[in-house]
Amino acid sequence: MRAFRSLRPFFRRYWHRYALGILWLLVVDVLQLITPRLLGRFADAYEAGQLTVALALRYAGLILGLALLVAVGRYFWRMYINGTARLLDYTLRQRLFEHLQSLSPSFFDRHKTGDLMAHATNDIHAIRHAMGPGIVMAVDSLFLSVATLVSMFLVANWRLTLLASLPLPFLAWAVTHFGGQIHRRFRRVQEAFAQLTDTVQENLWGVRVIRSFAQEAAEEAKFARVNEAYVRAQMRLVRVSAVFQPLVQFVSGLSFVLMLAYGGAMVLRGTISLGDFVAFNSYLGMLVWPVMAMGFVINHLQRGSASMERLNALFAQRSEVVEAENPLPVQSLKGSIEVRNLTFTYPGSTTPALQDVSFRLEAGQTLALVGRTGSGKSTLAQLLLRLYDPPRGTIFLDGHDILDLPLATVRESIGYVPQESFLFSTTVAKNIGLAFAEPPPGRLEAAARLAQIHDEVVALPQGYETEVGERGVTLSGGQRQRIAIARALAKDPPILILDDALSAVDTQTEERILQGLREVIRGRTTLLIAHRISTVQQADQILVLDEGRVVERGTHQELVAQGGFYAWLHERQLLEASLEEV
Repeated sequence: MRAFRSLRPFFRRYWHRYALGILWLLVVDVLQLITPRLLGRFADAYEAGQLTVALALRYAGLILGLALLVAVGRYFWRMYINGTARLLDYTLRQRLFEHLQSLSPSFFDRHKTGDLMAHATNDIHAIRHAMGPGIVMAVDSLFLSVATLVSMFLVANWRLTLLASLPLPFLAWAVTHFGGQIHRRFRRVQEAFAQLTDTVQENLWGVRVIRSFAQEAAEEAKFARVNEAYVRAQMRLVRVSAVFQPLVQFVSGLSFVLMLAYGGAMVLRGTISLGDFVAFNSYLGMLVWPVMAMGFVINHLQRGSASMERLNALFAQRSEVVEAENPLPVQSLKGSIEVRNLTFTYPGSTTPALQDVSFRLEAGQTLALVGRTGSGKSTLAQLLLRLYDPPRGTIFLDGHDILDLPLATVRESIGYVPQESFLFSTTVAKNIGLAFAEPPPGRLEAAARLAQIHDEVVALPQGYETEVGERGVTLSGGQRQRIAIARALAKDPPILILDDALSAVDTQTEERILQGLREVIRGRTTLLIAHRISTVQQADQILVLDEGRVVERGTHQELVAQGGFYAWLHERQLLEASLEEV
């Protein structure tokens, strides 16, 4: 069970809870061993004709008292062992979430959301069962097996005890043989469940697209195939369990048959008393549970081990973006940006996304990036945010290499509006005020007015307290985009990056937003990424990118005069505007 070694810090912290739980479990087991002795004495008293009403009531009271103590003991071991397993459940889920938050975007490019969700649900559930009920049954079966065998030897003799124990070595072989199969097959079940979860999640998110393309039948057939694969994996696991558990019960039943045959003959010969036979029979009945529990223990531990291996593989993943060992003590940035001969290739790719890009932007200036789709504009924005790490000595903020600055300082100093405006399933106010625990009074409304969304928010059923639905589904694309702009403006950062942030609004709304932004932009460094010339023509500097390279550079007037790609794009958009007016 090497997979569980990663849980050592948890066990070091909570070992005393497990120790108390195991202590109470052993107390319960000892109390249970007394009951068969009382039954044996009761039978002997009855056989000898010495049983009176008072004696019978005394035995009944003792047995009832023992039952009450057993109930109390079971309460405490459940609280300590199963309760600690619940703490493990919480700790692992918290650790997993925090670890996922620390990973770089390239990790999520390679892993599906459904698989990660399966880690947080099925895998952690299996580990909790292994470290809760699994430990209970392991301790219980081991102690009760030994204690019961000793008690059987004391009340009868070694021959009867040995005969009743003959099937146990075969059981040990079965546990070892089937345990490995359960481990392998349960791992495949978890992988199939991850695929099933991912398929369901993707279809729920894309249900509107599926319906608009009339692909319901095709997606249902796809889901049926994934669902069948999950069932097949489950059935392969069930087949092993279906053989394993009855086999354990058969071994237990075989012990009973041997005991009845040989033990009954011993009673008839007078070798042992009827009371000893009754006690021995009760102990053998108690031995059935530990023997069966061994099967459950192996089942739980192998399932938990398979899930822990999957989690350990995930925890072993490291972010490609890491904090500098000794980051500079910079708490805030003024906003100057310099890029020197930047060439960047995404992990796993062989083609550079940016090649030999250079520019300098003083604090308060505006840089615009224009170019075809895939020319590297958004890549530059993600490098400035350090969602990916650029090569050392290529990007500088306020004269400092971005790799030497604290990650928190870099990201807190930048207000970013991505191409795809993601909103959380909460209120408008909480989406706009994402950067604050408690936003300053009036800050959200002021940002919403600048983004030209305030009036529409006020018109919603609960105004700023209106829930926007999953990913902002109750709002239009333009509304989502403007709320994302308001979210970046409410942060009041020294650097603002707008990555094609006005693509989902009409030209009239765009002009109103730009008018509101001009005053805001004037006081901060701004990076505008856009396809519309109207968005970028007021920028201090414009770069035209093509296949990751800067092919044109200058102001709006200079680029129009050059007659290159920018001029062609400008003429085309002027023509489109004229046709719109007509």
